[in-house]
Amino acid sequence: MATAQLAYGVEKIVGHGPEQIKQDISTYDPDKGTGDASQLMKALVWEGAKKVQVVEVPKPKIVEPTDVILKVTGSTICGSDLHLFHGAVMQMNKGDILGHEFCGIVDQVGPAVKKAKVGKRYVVSFQIACGDCFFCKQKLSSQCEVTNSNTQMKAMYGGRTAGIFGYSHLTGGFAGGQAEYVRVPLADVNMLEIPDDVPDEKALYLSDVLPTSYNAVKDTAVYPGDALAIFGGGPVGQMVGIYALWEGASKVIYVDTEPRLSFVKSRWPAEHADKLLLVDFKQLSSGITNKETVVDRLKELTGGRGPDVAIDCAAGEYAKGWLHWLEMQIGAETDTSEIINEMVEGVRNYGRVGLTGVYVGYTNHFNVGSLMQRGIRLIGNGQAPVHKYWEELLQKIRDGTLDPTIMVSHRVRLEEMDKVYHKFDAKEDAMQKVFVETKFSLPRAPGTPELTTYE
Repeated sequence: MATAQLAYGVEKIVGHGPEQIKQDISTYDPDKGTGDASQLMKALVWEGAKKVQVVEVPKPKIVEPTDVILKVTGSTICGSDLHLFHGAVMQMNKGDILGHEFCGIVDQVGPAVKKAKVGKRYVVSFQIACGDCFFCKQKLSSQCEVTNSNTQMKAMYGGRTAGIFGYSHLTGGFAGGQAEYVRVPLADVNMLEIPDDVPDEKALYLSDVLPTSYNAVKDTAVYPGDALAIFGGGPVGQMVGIYALWEGASKVIYVDTEPRLSFVKSRWPAEHADKLLLVDFKQLSSGITNKETVVDRLKELTGGRGPDVAIDCAAGEYAKGWLHWLEMQIGAETDTSEIINEMVEGVRNYGRVGLTGVYVGYTNHFNVGSLMQRGIRLIGNGQAPVHKYWEELLQKIRDGTLDPTIMVSHRVRLEEMDKVYHKFDAKEDAMQKVFVETKFSLPRAPGTPELTTYE
């Protein structure tokens, strides 16, 4: 917690680059004109490592003319939220409102808003884009040049991503959507209207997980006949497998452990059962050893060569061995290279490796020799450009090609989100992807999970 907050303190001292939209509104303060003290709402806020809390805070106000205030009817928790929960992401501040995936009904519109209408339903992209810069004109909305002026991000990465809802001051410091209301900047650009025939329980996931997994497949490139290894069987990994089938993959190999392997298998399309292979990494060895490893198993399952492509849908936060764990604890690295090395060593010569799981900074012991000698293509998929894909994926939901509910395991209440974070982190009750309801939520869509309570 101290490190995360210290980094934000340094940023405040150094100062942002030039701001074109207002940033660092991570909670709604009546004294700063961003919150309405006369109206309170429930929101989940960050209090420190492994500590989040549902509290009452002021309702947001219109701050800029292009803002919308949205009544949240659905949100969720993402695996990348756990990096905030663990204190692994820099520039968090006590009281920041979390959540980057949400949908809702427009409550108020700013005077410059032209498209969004009060009373209409919208899903909001997790990134905040301007719509007009070099990257936005190419629909690469996650790399918008306007919405994040953070100095440390530019210094650390050589450039900045777009602003992101509820995901630290490193990405602009915007209050998130695990709340009853949320302020949406540049609303006409960052909201997609939800048709009447699509329930929130499907539309919500267009905010992040559906485009993120689609981008992983498209950007890394899965070709007809390819064998694909997916490291991480969470929601993103699960949907990567589905999209890989669309591209004609011949084998889809999941590398994870229980309960996720069983969950993925239980929701896998029956007509493609022969293409699914599961590898439990906890049953295998790692590092320099004469015992069977994940790399050995991948070779065995693919005729001795290795998969054509591997995609990391886990993250760099989770060390397997003591050396990486120690180096991360003392700050010698921010991310472990263990999964990257398993992918680089595991794929065939001239294979492709995509990184979609979150990596924060620097890593040690990366096998650059294997990468160079064997011609491996290492591809950073980036924060996914939601705007590039969400209209296409919405149409596939409407025509029945895509069913996001296959990854939804639970329906929970916003009021219990502090408990849900701990359960999701521990993977209790085979929790895969949740739908978080608020007091504004519409009736539960048929065929989706019943409400689970934890009181």
